[in-house]
Amino acid sequence: MKIFLDTANLDELKKGAAWGVVDGVTTNPSLIAKEGRPMAEQIRMICDIVDGDISAEVVSTETREMVREGRELARIHKNIVVKCPLTRDGIRATKALSGDGIRVNVTLCFSSAQALLAAKAGAYIISPFVGRLDDIGWTGMELIRGITTIYKNYGYKTQVLAASLRSPTHVIDSATAGAAIATMPFKVLDMLFNHPLTDKGLEQFLQDYHKAFQESPVAG
Repeated sequence: MKIFLDTANLDELKKGAAWGVVDGVTTNPSLIAKEGRPMAEQIRMICDIVDGDISAEVVSTETREMVREGRELARIHKNIVVKCPLTRDGIRATKALSGDGIRVNVTLCFSSAQALLAAKAGAYIISPFVGRLDDIGWTGMELIRGITTIYKNYGYKTQVLAASLRSPTHVIDSATAGAAIATMPFKVLDMLFNHPLTDKGLEQFLQDYHKAFQESPVAG
């Protein structure tokens, strides 16, 4: 499973990239707005840090404008994947952009029916939102399982990207459910390292080593 960071913050991306485990980045208009730079400028800077798929989202809501904006975003860098919302206009734009050879990440997916439409429109990635479904009392991970089953049944090549992941448990469950990609905030990626037995074991190893090989007193 690929690991993406869901952030537009350059410091977080540099830290994650330095670990050597980040395969790509997802952004959205909210994340871009937090950084205070124009979208194109921020996206270019992100592409300089992470060599992988970088999702950049359109802000238009009408098909013609989505297509125009998507083409502009795709010209920023070869790694750009254009994000379109899962609306009627968004699916039409996905069909048009994918027909032009532009890779599209269809976002804001909350049902298997929506995911089926995205795959039929030629989506490169589908982004089901796990955490937001959990927030309203649904089991978000069931959506990941349902979509992966449908795609396998019919041979769709659209990659399932588990989004809105809020804990290490979400990440592991996404991997178990067969998601091709998991995107997460930096803090969740950082939490994947943590286990008390790792800390305890390392502390014990170092204590034993220093006890056995401590310097002998110098003879007077």
